[in-house]
Formats: sequence, structure tokens, C-alpha cells
Amino acid sequence: MRSDTLLSVRDLKVQFPVGGGLLGARKVVKAVDGVSFDVRRGSTFGIVGESGSGKSTAALAVMRLVKITSGNVLLGDTPISQLEGEALRRERRRFQMVFQDPYASLNPRKRAGDAILDALNLMGVGEPAGRAERALELFLQTGLRPEQLQLFPHQFSGGQRQRIVLARALAARPELVVCDEPVSALDVAIQAQMLNLMLRLQREFGLTYLFISHDLGVVRHLCDEVAVMYLGVFVEQAPRDALFERPLHPYTRALWSAAPSFDPDARGRKGRIRLQGDPPSPIKMPPGCRFAGRCPFAEARCHTEVPLLREVLPQHHVACHRVSDAGQPEYPLPD
Repeated sequence: MRSDTLLSVRDLKVQFPVGGGLLGARKVVKAVDGVSFDVRRGSTFGIVGESGSGKSTAALAVMRLVKITSGNVLLGDTPISQLEGEALRRERRRFQMVFQDPYASLNPRKRAGDAILDALNLMGVGEPAGRAERALELFLQTGLRPEQLQLFPHQFSGGQRQRIVLARALAARPELVVCDEPVSALDVAIQAQMLNLMLRLQREFGLTYLFISHDLGVVRHLCDEVAVMYLGVFVEQAPRDALFERPLHPYTRALWSAAPSFDPDARGRKGRIRLQGDPPSPIKMPPGCRFAGRCPFAEARCHTEVPLLREVLPQHHVACHRVSDAGQPEYPLPD
């Protein structure tokens, strides 16, 4: 692990049992199936993919909010994947989470100021006498007004509620903030405000983000490195600029094709891919590449051989038989 790495995830797997079967045999959903990545201190690592890709489950596993089937998660030198009970609770202040739905994340019967104060008390941050002042400080830092401390969640807009949730996450002075679709429920103008706020807070506090999203435009604005996830595995991983300037995996290019809003010239650019069909069942994965059934460029070996995630360009990894070891797509890009 590099010295500047804060979060290190190795071969993370999360499986959920389903059904029973006639003879009692249980099937499993392989929601996350062996992903590995590192997040540098002070940076933002994005995981992007469509619904059902496993990206949110990966985030919850890092937070220890779902059971890890196997694999290791290190926060600095601390193996948080192995901690339980009081030992895990003590480390909680080092990593906090911002969820997609801020209203569901807040107790409707508690005033906004109390939500932050409760976090400060629970984590034992600072002296008790100074926690009310700290709650006010967090309110101001996230762009809220002092008089709003006494309001209830329903009295705020969606964007304001997400600021409260962000302030609460920062109460413990965490090193890592895991963000699961934190702006997807907001309209575009408010999304931009929240993203700019998160960037400012990252600079001020030296925060590290693990950012989950289905929106490539949001990912491009915020993230330093991006992993593209499909059915529980990473199919491409690269620094932000490299990924957006030269997407290599057909699935990445298909996501790029479906979200031209992040690039005004995307509609007229060569190489857009439109997918047909639905992803296979996560209970019964097909052999070979999991994307082969929807890939317009799949060949025979794609349906039998699992492609390995390999480095084909500096820091640019891809899992595709149709991309050469020199990082050249060996499939025809459509007009």
C-alpha cells in the first residue's frame, strides 16, 4: 500500500443468500464479486454504474453496514473489515457516510441542530460545553443560517437537508466520507451547488471521498479517479481525464453515450454505443464476460473466458478481450 493511501480495498466480496431450493441448497446474489482499489488521501474515488451494478453495496460494505463475505478493507493501517463491537464503534468517527435520501436520513421529530449535536455527543467530539458552538460552526460551514438550527427537517428544501446530513457527517472530523448518490435526488442547479460545497470542504478539511454515482457528469466534476462497475465487478478503472477522453470498455462507452449532457459535443461525436437487452440474472451469472450478452462487439471467447482487469495504459485498467495490451480497442466504433 502506498504511503499516501487512506483506503485500501482488496478482493471485496458481498453475497446475499436468496431462496431455499428443493434440497435446501441456497442460491446467492454476488452483489460485489472481488473488487480492489485504493483511495489516496485528499482525493475523490468514484464508482459509477447503472442500477444493480453493486456500487452502493460496495460503499455499504466499506462502511460495515452490510456483511462482508470476504476480502479486506484497510483505513490507513486499521483493518476495519475485521473489527467488531466496541473496536468498530471507536473507529466510526474516522469514516462517515452521506446517503442518497436526506429526508430518510434525518429524524423528522428532531430539530436540525439537535441532529448534529447528537452526532457530536455520540462520537464524544470535543468538550460537552463546546458542542453547541461546534454544531453552529458546522451549520455555517455548510451554508446554512444560525436561525435554521431550530427548524425540523420538513421545513428545509432537499438541498438544505443534504447540507444538514453533510454537516452531521463532518461532526466527527472524519478522514473518509462515503457518499452514496448524494446529489441524485436534487435538481441540476442544486446539484452544482452541493458539488462545489463538497469540493470546498474537501480543500478546507483535507477530506477523502468515496463517491458513488450513476451520473457521469457528476463524476467528471468531482472525482480524481473513476472505476466503472458492472454486475459486481470493475470493467474499467482510470484517472478521470483518461477515462473521459478515451473510454476503452464498450460498457463505459455505452454509459458515455447515454449521458451526453457532460459534454456539449458528445451528440455529434463518433463512437456512441446504444445497448440492447437487460443484464443477466445476478443469481446465475453467465460464463465468460458478464457484459457479453449485451455487447455489440462480443466474440466467441467473450462468452467463455472471463476477462481480467489489466493495465493497458499508465494507470488505466480494463477488463475486455477486445482491447489490446497496448490500449487499442479492437472493435469497430460506430459512426
